[in-house]
Amino acid sequence: MDIDDLIEIGTIVGVLGLKGEVKVKIATDFPERFTKAGERWLKVKGNSSPQKVELVKGRVIPGKDVYVVKLDGVDDRNQAEALKGGILYVDKCDRPKLQKDEYHVRDLIGLEVYNQEDKENIGIVIDVFSAGNDILEVKLHKQPEIEINPKNEPNLENISRISKRKKFKPKKIKEKTILIPFVQEIVPIVDLDKKIIEINPPLGLINDNQAQESQ
Repeated sequence: MDIDDLIEIGTIVGVLGLKGEVKVKIATDFPERFTKAGERWLKVKGNSSPQKVELVKGRVIPGKDVYVVKLDGVDDRNQAEALKGGILYVDKCDRPKLQKDEYHVRDLIGLEVYNQEDKENIGIVIDVFSAGNDILEVKLHKQPEIEINPKNEPNLENISRISKRKKFKPKKIKEKTILIPFVQEIVPIVDLDKKIIEINPPLGLINDNQAQESQ
């Protein structure tokens, strides 16, 4: 199976007990992918492509986005330890049926964001996360100008040793992003075919004071 045909759902971060169970940090909005038995795909370090595995059972660790999972053929702690860092996938075709106005996170990443009022292309969605309700993180196309203070920049001509010059690294300028609540009132239009989102931002949402720094 080609990795481009798969969707990442979680990463194996540890083991539990002596019978081969592994802990999985989930990366999906559909936790049933870890409780419903069936076919999954697993890519571990050293393997160039994912391998088919059978998920036998799984259960959540209360209060955490971590599930304890039993995979077929993994029967002891040593086998489980060898899977740490491995990534679990499902086939793209194996997508849960969504309700109206529900979207897969993968489909939202990369969408262009437009202001519905003036049609300005504001930025691009780079992340989606939950904080009570879903939040879109959007990297601004118009980045604020950064004023460089010459007093804070060393004069390389005054650095005599070559080794010191090599160690000097200019300060990296972080790109600005804004956070947009993913609710109908603010995001009335999501067009996956055109790969765009139209927003109706409340006053003050799009400005430098509320811009977040993206690492």
